[in-house]
Amino acid sequence: MSYVSEQLEKLAAKNPGQPEFLQTATEVLSSLEPVFDANPQYQKNAIIERITEPERQIMFRVPWVDDNGNVQVNRGFRVQFSSALGPYKGGLRFDPSVNISIIKFLGFEQIFKNSLTGLPIGGGKGGADFNPNGKSDMEIMRFCQSFITELYRHIGPNTDVPAGDLGVGGREIGYMMGQYKRIRDAYDGTLTGKGVGYGGLLGRAEATGYGIVFYAREMLKHFGESLEGKKVVVSGFGNVAWGTAKKLTELGAKVITISGPDGYILDEDGVSGDKIDYMLELRASGKNVCAPYADKYPNAKFFAGEKPWGVKADLYIPCATQNEIYLEDAQKMVANGCKFLCEGANMPTRNEAIEYLMENGVVVGPSKAANAGGVACSCLEMSQNAEHIVFSEEDVYEKLEGIMVNIFNQSVAACKKYNLGNNLVAGANIAGFEKVANAMLAQGIV
Repeated sequence: MSYVSEQLEKLAAKNPGQPEFLQTATEVLSSLEPVFDANPQYQKNAIIERITEPERQIMFRVPWVDDNGNVQVNRGFRVQFSSALGPYKGGLRFDPSVNISIIKFLGFEQIFKNSLTGLPIGGGKGGADFNPNGKSDMEIMRFCQSFITELYRHIGPNTDVPAGDLGVGGREIGYMMGQYKRIRDAYDGTLTGKGVGYGGLLGRAEATGYGIVFYAREMLKHFGESLEGKKVVVSGFGNVAWGTAKKLTELGAKVITISGPDGYILDEDGVSGDKIDYMLELRASGKNVCAPYADKYPNAKFFAGEKPWGVKADLYIPCATQNEIYLEDAQKMVANGCKFLCEGANMPTRNEAIEYLMENGVVVGPSKAANAGGVACSCLEMSQNAEHIVFSEEDVYEKLEGIMVNIFNQSVAACKKYNLGNNLVAGANIAGFEKVANAMLAQGIV
């Protein structure tokens, strides 16, 4: 049994009931076999054993009072996975699905995603099993204040810098920032994703989506194609999908779907112009449904309870949540002649679906590479706060584009180094891993 296989077996025994974490660990580590064959020092120094065990896991209760005066209790998490390259960096997710497996999967992915950016940030993730949908502003404020009242002692500008994620936008970051500042009596830029008026970064809202499209552009260019005129199926309708649709349209592609928990919208006329703006209204409504789009734009069709993966397109970009593409969805894509899939959400494609797509000639741009633009811009916000300066939107977009092009080039270089063909998934894993592993070697057994 190989070193990687042996460690995956041990990892499964050590982490029962954590399917998402084991899924991402399997996807990453399985692609590293050639790296360990070529670098025996990694096995000798137990890199897998160390990198798969978080440096610190924090779990805490979050008590708060709802508008009816009733006491509610949620569970909060922060997993600080790796500080080999810099302070822990990763978002906070507020969603009923949040548990330790979800947070560990996100945190593990974040290690390599952050490494690929080339910026000095380690990997971490956090959140709570709190559902912000349907809550009043006052309830959300009270929850955020209670959450950060515990978390504040574990974070700081040189220790751990959280940002937003699913269910955590500018409003939630603002409430947490206010409470953090009040407790610490310091304005140190610890939380990113802040409003532009108080330390936030211009262009941050669209950064993840723009970054995804920059990566997709490079991916298609590498294979002699262009985004111009391409039909694109996008899932989700939040910030990531919004930024993705906006930049795709600017570059001449046509977005023909968006989706929500209630189903998906097919708009053959294209999701562009004021339709993209309407996505923000849908998200801001707090109802978490996309069906009203078809009421507002009668040429569009709504398919209740379905996902858009059976719609024929040139490029698929899942931007909703983890594990939304199953094997049967991948089979539909291949049957429709799919050539490219670029992951916008974190781990949106199940391992068996990725394998099927690649076996059938589909080029897959992995999420840890394609959606790294968000965290890259969060790091720019950290720099902006530390230096007490303000970057212009032009500065941000220029830096973001350069980072995403470099991420793609790193992945291609790793593929060439280890003779992996067009396996960009393995290329990204290897490029991100080697940088972290070498830093761990340099810092000793810690």
